[in-house]
Amino acid sequence: MAKKRLRSLPAIWRFVGYALCTACCVLWLGIGVGNSALRPLVQPEEQLPKPSDRLALDLDLSGGDLSLGESSLGDPLVGAIAKSAPAAEELLQQGKALYESGQFTAAVMTWQQAVELYQRQGAPLNQAIALNHLTLAQQELGEWEAAQQNITQSLQLLAATSGRDQLPILAQAHNAQGSLLLAKGELENAIASWQTAATAYTQAGDETGHIGSLINQAQAQQMLGFNLQARRTLAQVKAQLKQHPDPELRATGLRSLGNVLRLTGDFKEAEDTLALSLEAAKTLASPQAMRVTQLSLGNLARTQQRYPEALAFYQQAAQSTLLATQLQAQLNQFGVWVDQKNWQPAQQLWPDLYNQLATQPLSRTQIYSQVNFIQTLMKLHQGSQQEAQQAGPTLTKIAQISATALQQARQLQDQQAIAYTLGTLGSIYEQTQQWSEAQKLTEQALVIAQRHNAPEISYRWQWQLGRILKAKGNITDARSAYQDAFKTLEYLRKDLVATHSEAQFSFRESVEPVYRQLVDLLLEDQAGFSPSQANLKQAREVIEALQLTELDDFFRSACLDGQVVSIDQIDQGSAAIIYPILLRDRMEVIVSLPQGKPIHHYTIPIGEKEIEAAVSNFRQLIERPYTDPLGKALGKTFYQWLIEPSLKSLQQADTLVFVLDGPLRNIPIAALYDGQKYLIEQYALALAPGMKLIKTQPLQGRKLEIIAAGVSEARLGFPALANVPRELAAIQSQSTSTVLLNQKFTKDALESQVRNSNFPIVHLATHGQFSSNAEETFVLAWDQPINAYQLNDLLRRSEQARQQPIELLVLSACQTAAGDQRAALGLAGVSVQAGARSTLASLWQIDDESSSALISHFYQHLAKQHLTKAQALRQAQRDLMTHPDYRHPAHWAAFVLVGNWL
Repeated sequence: MAKKRLRSLPAIWRFVGYALCTACCVLWLGIGVGNSALRPLVQPEEQLPKPSDRLALDLDLSGGDLSLGESSLGDPLVGAIAKSAPAAEELLQQGKALYESGQFTAAVMTWQQAVELYQRQGAPLNQAIALNHLTLAQQELGEWEAAQQNITQSLQLLAATSGRDQLPILAQAHNAQGSLLLAKGELENAIASWQTAATAYTQAGDETGHIGSLINQAQAQQMLGFNLQARRTLAQVKAQLKQHPDPELRATGLRSLGNVLRLTGDFKEAEDTLALSLEAAKTLASPQAMRVTQLSLGNLARTQQRYPEALAFYQQAAQSTLLATQLQAQLNQFGVWVDQKNWQPAQQLWPDLYNQLATQPLSRTQIYSQVNFIQTLMKLHQGSQQEAQQAGPTLTKIAQISATALQQARQLQDQQAIAYTLGTLGSIYEQTQQWSEAQKLTEQALVIAQRHNAPEISYRWQWQLGRILKAKGNITDARSAYQDAFKTLEYLRKDLVATHSEAQFSFRESVEPVYRQLVDLLLEDQAGFSPSQANLKQAREVIEALQLTELDDFFRSACLDGQVVSIDQIDQGSAAIIYPILLRDRMEVIVSLPQGKPIHHYTIPIGEKEIEAAVSNFRQLIERPYTDPLGKALGKTFYQWLIEPSLKSLQQADTLVFVLDGPLRNIPIAALYDGQKYLIEQYALALAPGMKLIKTQPLQGRKLEIIAAGVSEARLGFPALANVPRELAAIQSQSTSTVLLNQKFTKDALESQVRNSNFPIVHLATHGQFSSNAEETFVLAWDQPINAYQLNDLLRRSEQARQQPIELLVLSACQTAAGDQRAALGLAGVSVQAGARSTLASLWQIDDESSSALISHFYQHLAKQHLTKAQALRQAQRDLMTHPDYRHPAHWAAFVLVGNWL
């Protein structure tokens, strides 16, 4: 089986060491959201150009001129190199200039000449330096086999030499090898290579190189899901940089580190680190260093959707006297205006940006910037049409810009850039419904991307090809293209969370639609026939994969790989698994039945927007502490959508496990209503963030042993929870327990208790919030809010010292963030990342008296040998329903069990 191909990451410090026989670690910077980032492609069902917008470009689509973009030997770029025979030292410097300007093919040819000259001269150390350079340029071009041969030759030359001059070059070689191994998906070997490089840099007295190798290691650790190690490594780097006496290195290194922290989702730490970089730049009295850091701060604010701050930083960065920084800041500013539908300033700026891009030196960066610009122009064109704004750029003009970018990519002989520009041109023809031309361009782009090891490009054009084929009515081939895109995304899943700066992914716009549109094709009725069992199983696999990818995106880390199991290995016992899947125009429901029965499937012809509105209304009504007939009516509506069509099939099930999708994660499943009874009166219920993450294993033993912590007093702006002492006292009376209340409940105290105790249940009675943003998902300790990352680190560190895992995490006073449609994703994220097999939590903050009562009843039932966790929760909720003060769903429906229901 082929290994996953993973793109190298931004801010990777690659040794390029351009001085002869000396070590020099060059900081490879990825500046920005939108630093040649590709914008999401527009779906064909959205606003299409009128027939009068059809393109009539003079382009050869036969495959001869545009097929693989091979340059002739007469290309001026090649000729400039071939006309003279400079010394090897000059060739190294020429190669450096070409590499740094993004002319990788020319850099390869230049450094190949240097390698040959040094070999003839019998200069093995300098030959090794040239080979190190060469392998980096070949990696950029996707030429892995040649890059591997060259780095192997470099290491062999260095093994035959010794002495202090050899050490920095050896460090270079291992750093370059680590970059290649990362690109090939061999993450553990990449880390090992960078560790060797770090040691060699230290022995050579090169602190800069040592720091760079540590940053590389941290990013690979993050991609492997080793978050603890990655955070420790980055903390070590930050500490070293803060103390470094050279303000220039501090400014540059801290800026690079801040960019890495942004990509890993640690926004608070990223902001602090970039602020230190800005401070160091001010110490230098370097306006240019300040502008570049302000650009990074703008990118951070944009990632966090703090758009006014982002625009302010971009305006500052645009004052740079360096044209590249100025242009990038303006491109990012343009992107924000278009994303925010602020059409007027965007209309005014785009012609100037077009002229500036046309005058930039030819390089991959310049071409990718044009692709970014083109994608944003497409959105500006569509937005202007839809909202009857002043005329924006025409599709013909956008296509002409794309064609120019394509020709420039061919002149560079940069195959990956050719693949980007060809496919982008194809997307414009897609918008004008010129399907044959769009298909030819897309297929050509796909061939090149696949030939040159660029799956992050391939998946886009596989997806685009699927859309085009579907529009042409070729459903069989469209489904095949979508399946190829899905497989490629699965190979790339780790890389999606920390992607290369040249191709920033927007999960909601550029990844999620591939999964949903494939499910749409798999479940679409064909010629009056219902989907086959094979199609139903594949649709279930696809939606499971989407759940995993969405959680990876939430934590900005491929943190779930070690937890994934095959669905076929799950013993669901007497439970039925229900997958409601939201598509643009309908909801599809797949039901995996117990005892190996065939999968059941039905379609609800209600659009996503209508369902979203119903969820919002249902939540608002059910949270009110008094009965509203409309609330029961909506509960009945959801019952008719999700349960009623499967009632006959569910006769053998005693537990329903829901893998909820999108806004449906926010509904209180227990309060679904059939007109006479609530759903919780009929079945035990549980939620799953994805069945592949569930290990169905009954609770071992029924002697309750609990670590309980809570905050009852008003603290850090949060109001008092008066019933928390009573809740914790009840836990003490029902179990063997350790209690941390108020001042005793600190982050460190909780970690110490979890680490040093094997109690299987951790109960936190304190304020908390679930959000679609991991940094805004937290539980409140006495000394600080503990966000999702910190809670994960705390419990994971403790897990390493424990003899048994945490069976159950209880969060009894939490709530989902108001106005956040994806807030319940935070609940799923905490449940998975915490390492607990099950999590019991509340969707909204309820009266803490009724909360304490429900928790007490839950533990009473959980102590009974014959009840599962889901059944214990069901009994506790039914107990409250019989209480005159707590019978309304507002008191009991908020509680949900996530994960293992046994």
